Amino acid sequence: MKKLLITTAFCLLAAPAFAGTRVAVTMTSFDNPFLTILLNGIRDEAKREKNVELLTEDAQLDPAKQLNQIQNFIANGVDAIIVNAVDGDSTAAITRAAADAKIPLVYVNHPPAELASGLPEGAAFVGSNELDSGTMEAKAACKLLGGKGRAVILMGPLENHAALVRTKDVEAVFSQPDCRIDIVEKQTANWNRTQAQDIVSSWLTAGLKFDAVVANNDEMAIGAAQALKAAGVAMNDLVITGIDATPDGLAAMKAGDIDATVFQNATKQGEAAVQTAVKLAGKQASERTLWVPFELVTPDNMAAYQK
Repeated sequence: MKKLLITTAFCLLAAPAFAGTRVAVTMTSFDNPFLTILLNGIRDEAKREKNVELLTEDAQLDPAKQLNQIQNFIANGVDAIIVNAVDGDSTAAITRAAADAKIPLVYVNHPPAELASGLPEGAAFVGSNELDSGTMEAKAACKLLGGKGRAVILMGPLENHAALVRTKDVEAVFSQPDCRIDIVEKQTANWNRTQAQDIVSSWLTAGLKFDAVVANNDEMAIGAAQALKAAGVAMNDLVITGIDATPDGLAAMKAGDIDATVFQNATKQGEAAVQTAVKLAGKQASERTLWVPFELVTPDNMAAYQK
């Protein structure tokens, strides 16, 4: 079925009858709650835009597969490309291919390495400043801990820009004079709930003592909570924080399993990515870097983020 869908997509891609803007999208993975929200934002905005045909592909966490998808998009003459990069450090070939083909390119959510030195003409980035996300999360955890204690960190993939920056943010906050939190362990759980649950279960079995679990995203925070509850740990005895404020994350907060999270507006990122792609395809002026602010979410204000 998957092969049939992909084949159908490229048949549509090659169809000469469509006179509007053809925007092709490659996502890191379709199997990720946060990225599903991002993709839905892209799809909904494409429907609102006039004469936009949207085509989507799943890179399945494979940088080589994603590059191949980009090459197929270019070969089929799309008007613009949106990329949610699998690996921000491996985007040079994508950026170069789009620039050589003179096809507008918009990176969304996960910044490419080239952002630091400057993207070429016709390329843009839409996302949120990760320097804020981990900092907000860590400060919230520090406040809940009263400025002292022992914490563990659950990290996203080590090749992922967001995971690296969020972890560094937490480490920086926890080393400040007014927040002496000892980081006793940190491990990669790849944004995944089940992996996080397994890791925290292993820590508990090994007798590791900690007062807080600081996770790079909500899915891992939920996995940590599941492990702790399975071990009979009272949830009010520990602090658990995450990032993204996904519907599942907010449900976990309502249940008392997560104490704080940081809202990343995936819907707004998706909408802005499509708007930027359409502008660039139409030779209109557009911001080259668009930042969507992070927002701290706690039990006191979570109602405003629930739909």
